[in-house]
Amino acid sequence: MAAVWEGKRYENYKSENFDEYMSELGVGFMLRKIGGALSPVVSLKKNDNGTYTLSTTSSFKSTEITFTLGQEFDEETLDGRQVKSVCTLEGNTLVQQQGGDKPSTITRVFTENEMTATMTVGKIICIRHYKSI
Repeated sequence: MAAVWEGKRYENYKSENFDEYMSELGVGFMLRKIGGALSPVVSLKKNDNGTYTLSTTSSFKSTEITFTLGQEFDEETLDGRQVKSVCTLEGNTLVQQQGGDKPSTITRVFTENEMTATMTVGKIICIRHYKSI
């Protein structure tokens, strides 16, 4: 049986505390304002070789990470930070642990019609809501 996220794309339509989250990560004012004005589209794909690819696209900047579950990999974040990350997947929940100077956790919960990303750094919690498109 296919996972609910397979073949789907999810577009951001609402964010809570996103500016605070980016500020805590050390993202500059202008990049925070640009990032906050975008509605990125996210997709998750399982590749034939057992890896996964998480794509985030927007009119400003796009990124794609390919990873093996449970294995650390190098990542350049959308704001340009170089971090080590590890992703795990339980059911329809993808948990991404990002290392670096300010470690953060991004928990993405996929459903048929929505994806919710809860992003935590320090004491700051940001929730981003996405709808299937």
